[in-house]
Amino acid sequence: MRHSRKIRNQVVPTYSFVVDGETEIWYLQMLKRNERQLKINIEPKLPQRKSIDEQYKLVTDLLKREYSKVFWIVDLDTMMKESRETPKGKKTPLQALIELRAKLQKEYKNVTIIINNPCLEFWLLLHFEKTSRLFDTCDKAETDLKKHLKDYEKTKKYLTKQDNDIYLKLRPLLKTALSNSSNLGEFDLDEPTKAICEMFLLFEADEVKKHFEK
Repeated sequence: MRHSRKIRNQVVPTYSFVVDGETEIWYLQMLKRNERQLKINIEPKLPQRKSIDEQYKLVTDLLKREYSKVFWIVDLDTMMKESRETPKGKKTPLQALIELRAKLQKEYKNVTIIINNPCLEFWLLLHFEKTSRLFDTCDKAETDLKKHLKDYEKTKKYLTKQDNDIYLKLRPLLKTALSNSSNLGEFDLDEPTKAICEMFLLFEADEVKKHFEK
């Protein structure tokens, strides 16, 4: 049974995000910095430890607080590597994710799980290319991204540079990225290792969608 809880009347809804890397934090911060009319607060959270169970625990803790919505952004690159290395007969991190994802979706209404395979750089690449190519590492996706953003660096200085941050650079291509990512579909239990980018789900959240429809 899904938990339903009362949320105080908030002048500005607050979205909380659980992420496993700083790139996601910087991207979300730049989204909010540039979309100043977007009437939401964004609070990204980076777990001190990044195992799938620890991320899940943080998500469930946040869901018990008065957030309008909690997003869990999961990159599969490291998880896939660890799953391949898991001894036979033991539960892999990917299997654990699938189980925890189903549990969250069943028990909570105000949670959205966003899965990217391999990582957020694939989302950035989809601003330039329509591709379903599976990159087995984030580095390989980053290599293709640099064909379009030759100066790309996975650093705070580059990604958050005033008046030239990563969101601002890519903002004119956002509709292309949303189309390309949604065309890949949502996470498929029958094909859990295929290339996927569910970042479009963030832009389908009510307040975000209303903002971009104006």
